[in-house]
Amino acid sequence: MANAAVNSKGQITIPVQVRATLGLRAGDEIEFVDLENGQFAIVAVSYSVKRLKGMIRKPKVIVSIDDMNPVFALKE
Repeated sequence: MANAAVNSKGQITIPVQVRATLGLRAGDEIEFVDLENGQFAIVAVSYSVKRLKGMIRKPKVIVSIDDMNPVFALKE
């Protein structure tokens, strides 16, 4: 079992084995889920793929599949 101490600011350091199991990296968010009876679960926050919208710019030149096919035919 992993333990962590609360510092004077109310912060904890999540033990490395817990971070590895949850797949957490610097900057990731976690959620505390109330399980009742004074117990909580720590869960890595996951987001919808919709949050990726706008991260990739639209191409300056639009290329159709018909334009691409001859290029792929050359590689075969």
